[in-house]
Amino acid sequence: MLFSTTIARPLQLLTRVLQWASAVIVMGLTSYFLNRGPRGQHTIYQEVIAVLSVVFFLPAFISPFMPSSLSRFVLAIDVVFSYLWLTAFIFAAQDYSGSQCFSAIPAGLGCKRKRANEAFIFLAFIFTFFGMFLEVAGLWAYRKENTPHHTNEKANSGTRPPLDAPAAPAGTV
Repeated sequence: MLFSTTIARPLQLLTRVLQWASAVIVMGLTSYFLNRGPRGQHTIYQEVIAVLSVVFFLPAFISPFMPSSLSRFVLAIDVVFSYLWLTAFIFAAQDYSGSQCFSAIPAGLGCKRKRANEAFIFLAFIFTFFGMFLEVAGLWAYRKENTPHHTNEKANSGTRPPLDAPAAPAGTV
């Protein structure tokens, strides 16, 4: 077996921890930005996505251990939040990657924190994206391991010829 639950579970758990930690860091940095200066639409969007992610990513920590009941729910969350995080990253790249980083909201704040926020937004996106694939792979491995395998046992126990065998000549049976 190439991919099993013994491989999938630690990978899923590691990805979920990094995903959640990235969302918490983005939430902290963006909260700092909102506290320091004017509140732009992009900054508010990033804060809302970070706060929602911190809450909605919690079932993903249990998902590797209960794949039959949680995987579809967690997968749906991953699909939705991957697009939301991608949008947040695009907004951050527009605001902080150019030469006008210093004047971007919150104005006057150094670019190091703004670019760190952009980097952690990207990490939250990429770990959510990887989480989708690991969730599917983990569910696949779980189902493969827990589906009863039908062995192809011979029906012939030695008492009669198999049903697809040629008929025995008369007098030999």
